Amino acid sequence: MKQLLPMNESSMRGIFLSLILIFALSVISIPIDAFAADEINVKSVSFEKGTILEITNNGTEEVNSFRIWLANNYYFEFFKTEDGWVGERTPQGVIIFTSIEPIKKGESVKFGVQTNEPNPGINWKALDKDGEEIEIGKSIGNDWADQVKMSSNTSTSTTKGILENSSFRIIPDKPNAGGFIRVTGDNFGPSQQFDFFINTQKMGSFGTDSKGHFMTTFQIPDNQEVDRVDFLVKDGIGQEIPYSLRLGEEGTKIPDSEIVKLTIKGLPNVMYRGDFLEIFGTAQPGSAITASIKNPDNEIINTRTAEVDAKGIWELEEPIIVPLDAEFGKYSAEISDGRESILKAWTVESSKVIVIAPTHLKFVPGESLKYNGTALPNQPIELILEDPLGIEKISDIFDVDNTGIIEFSYPTTSNIDKEGTWTLIATQGKHKELIYVGLGELPSIPVNLEFNKLNYKSTEDAIISFTGKGSEDLTLLIIDPADKPKGDVIPITLKPDGTAVHTLDLNGFSSGVYSAVVSKGTTKNTEVFTVGLQTGSGEISISTTKLSYEPGEPILILGQTKPNILLTLTLIDPNENEVKEKVTFSDKQGKITENSFRVPSEAIPGKWTINAKSGSNFDNVEVDITAIQAEGLAISVEDGDFIPGIGKTLTIKIVGAKHTVDIDIIAEDGEIIEELGFPSSKEGKVIQPWVIPPGTEPGTYTFKAEDPFDNAETTHFLD
Repeated sequence: MKQLLPMNESSMRGIFLSLILIFALSVISIPIDAFAADEINVKSVSFEKGTILEITNNGTEEVNSFRIWLANNYYFEFFKTEDGWVGERTPQGVIIFTSIEPIKKGESVKFGVQTNEPNPGINWKALDKDGEEIEIGKSIGNDWADQVKMSSNTSTSTTKGILENSSFRIIPDKPNAGGFIRVTGDNFGPSQQFDFFINTQKMGSFGTDSKGHFMTTFQIPDNQEVDRVDFLVKDGIGQEIPYSLRLGEEGTKIPDSEIVKLTIKGLPNVMYRGDFLEIFGTAQPGSAITASIKNPDNEIINTRTAEVDAKGIWELEEPIIVPLDAEFGKYSAEISDGRESILKAWTVESSKVIVIAPTHLKFVPGESLKYNGTALPNQPIELILEDPLGIEKISDIFDVDNTGIIEFSYPTTSNIDKEGTWTLIATQGKHKELIYVGLGELPSIPVNLEFNKLNYKSTEDAIISFTGKGSEDLTLLIIDPADKPKGDVIPITLKPDGTAVHTLDLNGFSSGVYSAVVSKGTTKNTEVFTVGLQTGSGEISISTTKLSYEPGEPILILGQTKPNILLTLTLIDPNENEVKEKVTFSDKQGKITENSFRVPSEAIPGKWTINAKSGSNFDNVEVDITAIQAEGLAISVEDGDFIPGIGKTLTIKIVGAKHTVDIDIIAEDGEIIEELGFPSSKEGKVIQPWVIPPGTEPGTYTFKAEDPFDNAETTHFLD
């Protein structure tokens, strides 16, 4: 199999090797026509969260593309294809496999996927070269064997509740006699009834939902002996699963006077489509909570669970994003820990101007971060993407068409881009939104602060806006121009919607550049503001590090003027339209450094102007913006930056691509030292840094690029 979307090979290799072995056995043990379709036969086998699909064409029509998708609450985490096939995941979660060589009659192809939950049903559709449907169906993975057996004995199939991979657990793991326990299980028969026992004593009954999941609460008898016990789940035909543990010693039960109150935080009264929420609260230590969410029609649309730690704190493991298609109206969540429950209500409203959300909360390093949503139509929007260290990875200005629809993606590099929470900053006029996504891990809401302007008079108040995790406590510290604390630490408490506003009295602040540092534990964020700076009366001189740029490239602006002077930088296109404006200042030595400017990806070719102005003084510098034109695929390589702690890099540039591009880096002796794969942008471009592996010998290296329709190569000398 050839890797098209990079994934963590060390964690996936074992799963897929196991899948291949199980798949080979399943072909022997299960009749080939057990669930065969008329023309397309799809077999699947699952192991943990991995599934391998084998598609066999038994019909007369050739299969040129194959689509797979999952039911609600499931999503694909990874996928792999065979050579010659290209896979692409759409914002709606559908994976589309295509090939220029179709599956002919009697031929087969295999695809591997990993999902967020084990053994889901996978819907599929086979299409011909014109995109017409050949056949549609659903694969049910390891349930084949059960269904083959159950089909011959229908009276048994309705009562079988315990399956081969059924499991449950007890929370807390050291319960006490007389105490409450939370029992949760997965992969049981859907919509079945079960009995629960402690040793031979029946404690009660419960039922599973339509997905075979359950969570319920029982109380251990007060007279239960403090010893090792067996908890048992039994189904309707007498099958059982044991769970053995030792009860806690007498006297370890938490007194009623120390019971922690059940609370929920992080849920504002009003939400909007695309909102990102981290929900947490308090409950009895060592227990578990269940959150059941209902829509405006009072239907349960989601159920979440969370364990409570020893301090009585719980938090939903996965944050919540309000879907872009969420119904407007009143929602509610019932939170229960088995002893008590609370109800929290909110409304989803439509007054947000910018509504953008990632296609997934968590992306794999090497995968493209993808977003979609809406904004004001026929108006430009600026998108800035920052990594977990706050380093700007891309900044661009896009023209929103009359539909208002926005689609944005950024291809990450597994050995360069830092894992953690990435922030997309979307600005359109006076409207601004922060959108969070996780690379290599689930995202968390960082601490952010923003001033209502850059420069203030000492007689003014500075208005500081904070965003973060709802209901959390922060601290604010002001640092003066001499790098010393200005006043005491200021406590800030965020509202349930994760926002707060603080008014800072600037009386007594001398002229200069200040820093505001907001902290939450070890997490910090810093923003600069100035007091009493004036526009300058001295000369201004600016320059750029290059005279010619391509669309999408960053522009570093350097210059010199008087110390601590306010100035405005403006980027102007050949038609004299102001594309971007930034108010900044010179430092104590009068130096100007600004790196937030970037050539728009859809920039028109020609001479662009950068204007620096302070009072009546100004300076201009012109740069040439060249168009990227390519007949077919083209690749070039140039020296990149040295990254501390990582090493020297090269920048690989590809134009004219029409799909995902495979890149082979080959040494002089023919050895392939690296294989890469990146999806191209809608303009057919790939611009990626590559870290030169330690110990790479000097010499001439060949860089080969190939997409499904073309190929190209170039050489580069490494010294």
